[in-house]
Amino acid sequence: MKAVKTTQKADRPPINSPLRQIMSSSAMLIVVAVLLSLLVSAVLVVAFDQKVQESAAYLFARPSDFFGYAGTAFASFFTSLFRGAIFDYQATSAVGMIMPITNSLTRSVPLILAGLSVALAFRAGLFNIGAQGQLLMGAALGVWTGLNISLPYGLHLLVAMLLAVLGGAVWGAVPGILKARVGANEVIVTIMMNSIAVFLTSYFLKSRVFIGNGYPGKSSTIPDTAAYPKLLGSAFNLHLGFLIALLAAVFVWWLLERSTFGFELRAAGANPNAARTAGISVNRVIALTMIIAGALAGLAGTGPALGTERFLSAGTAGSIGFDAITVALLGASTPLGTVLAGILFGAFASGASTMQAAAGIPVDIVSVSQAVIVLLIAAPPLIRWIFRLPEPIDSRIAKQATPPMSATKADSKSEPTLAGAPHAEKTNTQPEGEVVATEYETTGGKEAQS
Repeated sequence: MKAVKTTQKADRPPINSPLRQIMSSSAMLIVVAVLLSLLVSAVLVVAFDQKVQESAAYLFARPSDFFGYAGTAFASFFTSLFRGAIFDYQATSAVGMIMPITNSLTRSVPLILAGLSVALAFRAGLFNIGAQGQLLMGAALGVWTGLNISLPYGLHLLVAMLLAVLGGAVWGAVPGILKARVGANEVIVTIMMNSIAVFLTSYFLKSRVFIGNGYPGKSSTIPDTAAYPKLLGSAFNLHLGFLIALLAAVFVWWLLERSTFGFELRAAGANPNAARTAGISVNRVIALTMIIAGALAGLAGTGPALGTERFLSAGTAGSIGFDAITVALLGASTPLGTVLAGILFGAFASGASTMQAAAGIPVDIVSVSQAVIVLLIAAPPLIRWIFRLPEPIDSRIAKQATPPMSATKADSKSEPTLAGAPHAEKTNTQPEGEVVATEYETTGGKEAQS
């Protein structure tokens, strides 16, 4: 009897990885994180309110003043945010009353599209930190098309959108191909690509191709034929880009849940080594995922470039590319969640101006709210511990699938064998995490008897 031993690595999916825990966050955990962030921001507004600080000096003499001012400041945070983001009940016209919600939806367009870009990469196990640069390249090509190509109405906008998508796809293809071919870290490469995009944009804004007879730093305004049309008339800023963002979310859902490539993408993101064993080309998945993610980020650049601003400047991207990471995390890297998170952050951005004008609250408090949301979403065990929320299903499965150490040792000591079965040659030298397979040869066409 002759035994042949073969070894191979036993790859296990990173069930308990931080990214997987964030992506498996329940809707209740996300809602609690948002509410807690708003509560913390409101408390900060109260703490730094001037009247509250002055009344605190004579708190024990007249406590009613302190608590009255504190209550007013606390309520003003929520009322001003509501008036600036959803519905302005103090406006004197119907247009002014519904203007806030339309502004929130308008501001959400680039956030949704860039968030989908980051979320798609997350599902493949990739970190697309380069949405900022991909967005800039998309915006630059979109504006260039609007300024230098003359086409009929409708076709002009379509070509500008396609070239914006192409610009983002090319910018995403570079880190994707480098990751797939030579194993380059996509985080470092995308960060470098962001810097290159910023400097290229600065160069473009000095070129006559963009600025025409204007001044460096800002391009000329694109014609109406290359701009997104308004959905509710000239009185509102809401444009066609919002519907494009919703269609992009539907496309990402179909790609992930209904296409063969989506299955390969999710498999490669869960466990690339197991995906390779199943015959999936992980390198191909990595490259294509980054190309599609870059295309979505390039399309996000059309939001400000072809929609609200209609020109290119150094501030066109703002912090959209980095806010998109928060949007994707808050949306648990799902298309629907990303859309809702993008609208929420659009509401924050829209309500910030009203908060400062009506209640004197600094706009930086919105950044504090977003930062607290990131902190809470990135630490799901903290929220579950505070509010006694259940663990995600993946974590419970991982705990149930891992046997106790004592049971493992007991099983290894007593291994029953079936009567008539060949006795396996025992070995205790295999390293941890390896699987040993033993094949038994037959002699004279008959199995060896023990």
